[in-house]
Amino acid sequence: MKIAVASDHGGNLIKNEIVALLKEKGLEFEDFGCNCETSVDYPDYALPVAEKVANGEFDRGILVCGTGIGMSIAANKVKGIRCALVHDTFSARATREHNNSNILAMGERVIGPGLARDIAEIWLETEFQGGRHETRIGKITSFEE
Repeated sequence: MKIAVASDHGGNLIKNEIVALLKEKGLEFEDFGCNCETSVDYPDYALPVAEKVANGEFDRGILVCGTGIGMSIAANKVKGIRCALVHDTFSARATREHNNSNILAMGERVIGPGLARDIAEIWLETEFQGGRHETRIGKITSFEE
């Protein structure tokens, strides 16, 4: 699995925690920034990651900003992206099993690094259940066309 990771200035600490997790798990990834605490614009980081996931260069993406809201809104503008804003482990599992989310968004000002690692690990390890959920994802996909 190949993962694209990015944050704005408000999510840099948790992004670095996620990068450490990906290294520990031996997963292939690319860090698209930002690597600063100076104010930057979240769409500049969310949109390139979303485009690379949508076109198949990466299997999934993980985005972090202060709340996760801006990143998720921006990513979901890209056709084919199902970005889920998650701040608990139950939702991390459910969004993979039921929604086949391909990008995870989290908010550094909402959760701490330990919970963020748990969420990311569950999200990365959980498979899509398919079945009745496939029909629902198909309806979303057909609407995009």
